[in-house]
Amino acid sequence: MAAITAARCGAQVTLLEGMEKPGKKLLVTGNGKCNLTNLKQECADFYRGATTAFIQTVLRQFTVADTMQFFEELGLLLTERNGYVYPNVGQALAVVEILLMECARRHVRIKNREKVTELRYERGHWYIQTEGWHYEADAVILAAGSKAAPKTGSDGSGYQLAKSLGHHVISPWEALTPLKASDACVKRLAGLRMPIQLTLHIHAENTDAGSADAIYHESGEVQWTDYGISGIVVFQLSRYAVQALQHGQTVTASLDLLPTLSVESLRHILTTRPADGTLLQYLTGLLPAKMIPVLLERCRLRAEQKASVLTDAEQEALLHEIKHFGLTIVGCKGYDMAQVCAGGVDTCEISADSLESLLHPGLYFSGELLDVDGICGGYNLQWAWSSGYTAGFHAAG
Repeated sequence: MAAITAARCGAQVTLLEGMEKPGKKLLVTGNGKCNLTNLKQECADFYRGATTAFIQTVLRQFTVADTMQFFEELGLLLTERNGYVYPNVGQALAVVEILLMECARRHVRIKNREKVTELRYERGHWYIQTEGWHYEADAVILAAGSKAAPKTGSDGSGYQLAKSLGHHVISPWEALTPLKASDACVKRLAGLRMPIQLTLHIHAENTDAGSADAIYHESGEVQWTDYGISGIVVFQLSRYAVQALQHGQTVTASLDLLPTLSVESLRHILTTRPADGTLLQYLTGLLPAKMIPVLLERCRLRAEQKASVLTDAEQEALLHEIKHFGLTIVGCKGYDMAQVCAGGVDTCEISADSLESLLHPGLYFSGELLDVDGICGGYNLQWAWSSGYTAGFHAAG
């Protein structure tokens, strides 16, 4: 996007691609379907990291409507489902090909397998050193991505280039990622999917100092794995868990296994269910079969126990466990399984109006390299389009 925009503005553009071809990370977005953007942009919490003012200044320069018009004019038919915008063909490859076609049309010179190793500014020009060549330019746009999904080319080298030029980089950490739990029960639940409400507790390090726990909520489908929990409901809150763990804080998760029922409604259901069989039969139809024995063990009950002898206290324990299924979160699956990173180049050193460095004229930043990360649903790609456009437009100027 940065290259295309700069070329459209009349600049001669060379795109230095570290991989064998551009767009490898784009190919895996949206499970290969490429969720281009999202019509819902009203909530400030959809984007994290930099200040809301910084992010909105960039997003206003190239809006969701601009994004859709851009791709439609390039010939990409779009479809929208509940605000999520995809290519109608359902293939990320179409998005990559459309962008490369426009690069060719605008005479953008693409040099593959050209990993940048050094940037320096001398006598009014930028000098760019790669592993096999060197280039000169009036302006440089760093659009090197983060450390997430390194096999696609995001190896963190952009952070090092920024640091070499004096920019402060907020140490990145994994976001939109599965979480690991220490509880033995997760192995038994692996493969199960179910709707839940997830509450993430970040426990204050020093309660004596009056600091309070941080609590985050999200609803959706959880996917149980042999190491913990996954799914979009987990991804949306994972950045907070990973950050807290890096700071040595304790993180726990509470899962409401029947989020559509209030406590009173569930209590009524439990007290009026047929109780002429075993506890396993008593809970059948209320919860997934895989969950029932785990739940009973947590309440120190036996599956073959008669439901008719269940005490009020045991029934309350069951109710509590269903509504507050607790897990201890101990980590994540690393950068290989993270979709994006939080952290990055500190936006305090970047102009929100142009994405130009405040330290070096002619140096611009875009995309995930900056300290901006979005939730699932097309927000990280919208940031890519908006920041790419902003950097490309002003760099060409």
